[in-house]
Amino acid sequence: MRDDVDHSAARATAAAPEPGQLHVVLVLAASTGGIGAHVRSLAQGLVAHGVTVTVCGPAGTDELFGFSRSGARFHLVDITPTAGARSDATAIGELRRAFTGADVVHAHGLRAGLLSDLALRTAGRFPGLRPETPLVVTSHHALLATGMERRLQRLMERRVARAADLVLGASSDLVARARELGATDARLGPVAAPPMPEGRLERDEARAVLLGAGPDRPLVLAVGRLVPQKAFGLLLDASRELAALDPQPLVLLAGDGPEAPGLRERVTAEKLPVRLLGYRTDVPDLLAAADVVVVSSRWEARSLVVQEAMLAGVPVVATSVGGIPELVGDAAVLVPPGDAAAIGRAVRGLLADPARRDRLAEAGRQQAGTWPDEAATVAQVLSTYDELVQRSL
Repeated sequence: MRDDVDHSAARATAAAPEPGQLHVVLVLAASTGGIGAHVRSLAQGLVAHGVTVTVCGPAGTDELFGFSRSGARFHLVDITPTAGARSDATAIGELRRAFTGADVVHAHGLRAGLLSDLALRTAGRFPGLRPETPLVVTSHHALLATGMERRLQRLMERRVARAADLVLGASSDLVARARELGATDARLGPVAAPPMPEGRLERDEARAVLLGAGPDRPLVLAVGRLVPQKAFGLLLDASRELAALDPQPLVLLAGDGPEAPGLRERVTAEKLPVRLLGYRTDVPDLLAAADVVVVSSRWEARSLVVQEAMLAGVPVVATSVGGIPELVGDAAVLVPPGDAAAIGRAVRGLLADPARRDRLAEAGRQQAGTWPDEAATVAQVLSTYDELVQRSL
């Protein structure tokens, strides 16, 4: 539940940084997944390095990710998913307050980057708010909208790329896109592999208790928001490739979102071997139960579920899009995007070959060892802040 009193009090009592102490403001819009987890990791790591950190975002992000429990200050800014004259004006006003005395502003995502730029552009009217404050924008997502919405997003994307002192792309294709749009400085941004929480259940117990499945029934797991980007309708198409197998695999889809009703209707109408689990907080236990994890997305940067699966030693079948190939290397089965039959064949092949699944599981763990950890990510980001601050002096 939103608690305006608590957040207002937090704004009013926030202590000023010590003289000479770096003050960084991290900005994000609503998030339930990877962006929020990344900002939480950055906030905690920067605080450990003696940096004063303020996190700006909607109330729900603090409730979900606990920024104010990480040693950072949380400043409530309701950055809505879409533009609105009144809501944007209110958000810009709150960002101006939060940016006062900041040495670096680091926005995550297009909306956060756009509103942060607008707040800094009017800095001259507000005491303590410096217009030369460096703006870093991390690009986490490709734009997949269509029609008029796509054209508007492209205009915002171009503006943010050119306004930022530095654009960090979560994957190489996002870096190339920022340069194409005219970014003066665009680099691959480090994003830590998430620490894998301990599960509560062993494999057989997880299968029986959580899913009501016996030890022999193959389980195929997909996790994510039920939104068009994830292309879970494609996964339902691919499940037909599995229906004739004996024993018949069960496809588990963990997540919630606007596409849930349509997907549920399809499962019932077409009698697909798919179970929609809704939003889950026990992903480690689901991974313990799974034989294969599938990512059917139209685009991903550094897919959180891919990282979690490989850390847990679960073989992955994923579409070859965005940053997935550079993330997984040779440690996953990659298929063309939009090809349900290819997904079905890849899953069938893995379920029929336990030895290959074991090899992929081990390769996945080894590949995960090459990813930057939280300490390396924070150190690299902190070095870019120092560089930008020196450049602005």
